[in-house]
Amino acid sequence: MITLYSYPALFGVADNNGYGLKVFAFLRLAGVPFVHRHVFDAAGAPRGQLPYIVDEGETVGDSDTILAHLARRRGVALDAALTAQQCITALLISRLLDDLYWVMSYSRWKDERFWPAFRDALLREHPSLTPAQLQAAREFNAQRYHFQGIGRYEPEAAYARGLADLQALAGLVPEAGYLYGPRPASSDAALYGFLANILFSPIDTPLRGFVAAQPNLVRHCTAIHAAVA
Repeated sequence: MITLYSYPALFGVADNNGYGLKVFAFLRLAGVPFVHRHVFDAAGAPRGQLPYIVDEGETVGDSDTILAHLARRRGVALDAALTAQQCITALLISRLLDDLYWVMSYSRWKDERFWPAFRDALLREHPSLTPAQLQAAREFNAQRYHFQGIGRYEPEAAYARGLADLQALAGLVPEAGYLYGPRPASSDAALYGFLANILFSPIDTPLRGFVAAQPNLVRHCTAIHAAVA
């Protein structure tokens, strides 16, 4: 049995982090049985990062590495029909989502306009957390943002970067079906991981405003959400 370790649920999605939700959706779409364990502290995770899985004693971290492991060891074939060009597109989408991650995280932990609502939602949904723990996490994230670079941006400049990412994704998602056809692939799971954490949040950030205004993104996100519920 596979055990998935990832951050806790929030706003009705199974993981409040895009990468963990990506792996969760991939496992659900592939029909692979697993146990889901929610973790607040990532200190014991490989490289200190969530998500990770334990598959019959083997620990695998990093969402893309996890998906590759599942395809190889478990025979998951979500991407088996992709063409070489589609595989290139899948890689580009994955890297673009890496960029979007920082802006989405910035909107929650750094932006003074939205941080209180995010903090209060975590405290409300997860009473075991304390304001002191979340403040410590916020300070830790502020250091990460500074060294990554997004923390040196003014909010408008940070959101301009994230909105450009979302605009590119909106140009790729079809009005019907999934990214590469009538069946979802790993890119669809990855896209859901981030879109769901933006769209289903009641916190009206610029990112949420953009996603909510794109019928194709809303349709894609809600379709995957229904499929993995």
